[in-house]
Amino acid sequence: MYADAVQAVIDELGRLPGVGPKSAQRLAFHLMKLSVEDTSRLTSAIDEMKVRIRFCDRCFNISEAELCPVCADDRRDGSVLCVVEEPRDIVAVERTGEFGGRYHVLGGAISPIEGVGPDQLRIRELLARVDQEGVTEVILATNPNIEGEATAMYLARLLGPLGLEVTKIASGLPVGGDLEYADELTLGRALEGRRRLDGA
Repeated sequence: MYADAVQAVIDELGRLPGVGPKSAQRLAFHLMKLSVEDTSRLTSAIDEMKVRIRFCDRCFNISEAELCPVCADDRRDGSVLCVVEEPRDIVAVERTGEFGGRYHVLGGAISPIEGVGPDQLRIRELLARVDQEGVTEVILATNPNIEGEATAMYLARLLGPLGLEVTKIASGLPVGGDLEYADELTLGRALEGRRRLDGA
């Protein structure tokens, strides 16, 4: 339907996660309206990212050096490890300013439907780190969906016998949310994760 060059861009954009055919089409037509300088800047930035960025040798966060800034920071508490699915999850946890330990990125979650089992994740590397780095607590910060929960349960069963404290981040109601709009699972988790409030 479109010229081959345009269709090729639509097809490539459509391969990106979360970009459907209509979105790919809109993006391609937007890119056509941009100047050559603007599209060159975009392609250069992508090329630069692919050349300079790698995975941290220790935690598998994205990095420009052998160790990411978190692993290279000696002030971080190496005895506490927060396990996340993807590098972008580290950014979310770091924004809270509440965590001073180190991270381990699994590279996904267990999902039999998508053919992702424990062997496709960085679980062996996690176990090696726990043994080598004197880790005493592992915080499981997987996503609160079926895959994330299955991954957390699998890891808890693996790590529990090692004598570690294995905890899971609480999940529940968002701040500013109304109870009447919460689904049963979210509200149930909020009740399970309740904590004591000490009165004055």
